[in-house]
Amino acid sequence: MRVLFGGRVAADTTRALLVWEVPYYPTYYFPRRDVAVELEPNGGSAHSPSRGEAVLYDVAGVADAALAYPESPIEELRDHVRFEWEAADAWFEEDEEVYVHPRDPYTRVDVLPSSRHVRVEVDGVVVADSHHPRILFETGLPPRYYLPKTDVRLDLLVPTETVTRCPYKGVAEYWSVNGRPDLAWSYRTPLEESGRVAGLVAFYDEKVDVYVDGVLQERPKTKFA
Repeated sequence: MRVLFGGRVAADTTRALLVWEVPYYPTYYFPRRDVAVELEPNGGSAHSPSRGEAVLYDVAGVADAALAYPESPIEELRDHVRFEWEAADAWFEEDEEVYVHPRDPYTRVDVLPSSRHVRVEVDGVVVADSHHPRILFETGLPPRYYLPKTDVRLDLLVPTETVTRCPYKGVAEYWSVNGRPDLAWSYRTPLEESGRVAGLVAFYDEKVDVYVDGVLQERPKTKFA
């Protein structure tokens, strides 16, 4: 793992800790001996019920860019430093840049071609009908049906300015459908592991009616609902 500040490598390690501070993905903690920049204490602090009292640091002129828990009840953290993701210039696993947040080693993405019949309706209007979906299975999320644009009513899709980034799939663009914003999305140039969905269109199953082989699917309950 490497993290860059001001164009310089601030830390470089093969001994990073993965710490789950939120449910969805981990955070990197670097051993202090692998930190190559000066950590400037700025008098700030933060409290975590599980990790204890944190000391805040400025890094390369960036305020509150790192923190450490020198007296944490979790012994493994005491000699490690966490850099704020957004404060850094870039993050790398080996020589591949990582975007948005650290990758979860327990998350897997599989894309499978299928001949199942997938029909998508929005407010009773058919907006997609395909026998050639590619189904993306991602740990912790419902299957997503990615459909060829030739099977989608593109005349009903209106581009929006929304852009999202995923560390497993890449950068997505969005469309509104029937006046409902950001209901569909696509990855023009996904990351290699998700390359099979390049240029295909997916819809939020949580917000539309999806029929698979003629059977209406129950709308999943997720954070996107």
